[in-house]
Amino acid sequence: MNDDSTRWDERYRGAEFLLGTEPSRFLAERIEEVKRLCPGRKALDIACGEGRNSIFLARQGFSVTGLDISPVGLAKARGWAEREGLDCDFRLVNLENYRIAETYDLIINFNFLLRDLIPREVAALTQGGVILFDTILESPTAPVPHRKDFLLQPGELARLFAAYPGTIRYVAEFPVDPNPTAKLLFQKA
Repeated sequence: MNDDSTRWDERYRGAEFLLGTEPSRFLAERIEEVKRLCPGRKALDIACGEGRNSIFLARQGFSVTGLDISPVGLAKARGWAEREGLDCDFRLVNLENYRIAETYDLIINFNFLLRDLIPREVAALTQGGVILFDTILESPTAPVPHRKDFLLQPGELARLFAAYPGTIRYVAEFPVDPNPTAKLLFQKA
């Protein structure tokens, strides 16, 4: 597909799951709030990798579409979902030029930043839908190598979502963590 696809394929090629099989801590901590807020149970997982968050959402009753650039990661995710009999549709896409054609009640965007995709994510939310966002923040403790354009700047995540009709229900930054991140829960008006 491209260099990103090849790079991620190499990372996912091992028998183990690169980030493990547990969901993101932020997603697990917020799932009850998310389920209360979401108007339905249709979810989109942006840059889903090997599917750990998609699988978790499916176990919570969501019908999940997972998007990723890595055929290797998606094959692992598909196999996992099939073994558990879960409702997941994993799709091979390049998010740089992907257009979200459906609407979703929940969109999660973890460990991935493509600023041009954010307006498309918001547009794809149903009324009252939720975006959960958690990605790397530029900081002296940020893991390397990362290109600067793939790192959030301090305060940037809140500024980006303040432009959209809706409510930022949670936003926090953790710049001194070993893996510095910014996290946000946004609900569309």
